[in-house]
This record gives sequence, structure tokens and C-alpha cells, in this order.
Amino acid sequence: MASVLKKALQLLVGDDVSTDWLKMPTKQRPLKGLSERELLTLESEVGAKLFGPIPAGRRREFFYLENQTWIWHEEWLDANKKLATSTIRYEVNEHGVLKVQEGARYSYLEGEELRNFGVAIRMYYEQVTRQVYRRDPTTGQSLVQ
Repeated sequence: MASVLKKALQLLVGDDVSTDWLKMPTKQRPLKGLSERELLTLESEVGAKLFGPIPAGRRREFFYLENQTWIWHEEWLDANKKLATSTIRYEVNEHGVLKVQEGARYSYLEGEELRNFGVAIRMYYEQVTRQVYRRDPTTGQSLVQ
């Protein structure tokens, strides 16, 4: 995993915590037949459930895009039955985690929000590794025998 993400996680959890759990298996792709977009969709389905049940009539996505960028997206029908959306992009860089919201609102995560983001990343990695790629997130060993 890129050193920028490791630096961001060190901001979250400190220097004394191992980042070995971030290593993705380097063996052949277990889901070779799927496109990158299809894999992203599968990962997003897992990520959407990390924050509890999705209310009826809503669609949620949470996924790692690329280049240290994470996306949170929700859609729902508002009181006037019009489609409402909210998309937040999280960019991990050497200064921290930049939160980019609609309307040109930019801020770096701090405090509890930064800790929650770190927990979400770890949960995402562990659950996606197990559920999508069928690998143990700690060892990288296949869970399918």
C-alpha cells in the first residue's frame, strides 16, 4: 500500500501499530473474469453495509477508487419525490485526509471523524478481502479450499 496511506493511518492510530494488514495478496486475481468496474461494484456493495442498514428507498456506496481516493455516495427521493444525492470524496495525502464535498467545500478530517474514517477503511479492507476476494486479510491466504 502506498506510503501516503500508511502515513494517514499513522495519524489515526499512531506509529506503534502494524500496517501489515494493508497488504493485498499479490497472487493471481481470484475473480479474473470480472472487469475492474464489476469488482468495484462488488466492493462497493460490501462498503455500503459498513455503516449499518441502508434505509428503504436509499442507495449507498462506499469504496476505494484509486490514487488514495475513497468515495461515499448516497441517493434517495426527497419529500417532493425528486432524486437527491450526496457524494463525498476523501483524498488521502501527505497532509492528512481531505474531505471534498459538493459546493466546493474542502476540509481535512480531524478528531472523531478522522478516527471513524480510519476504522471504516480497516473494516472495508477486512470485509472486502474476505467477502469479495475470499482471502484472509491478515495472511493473504485463500479462504477457499
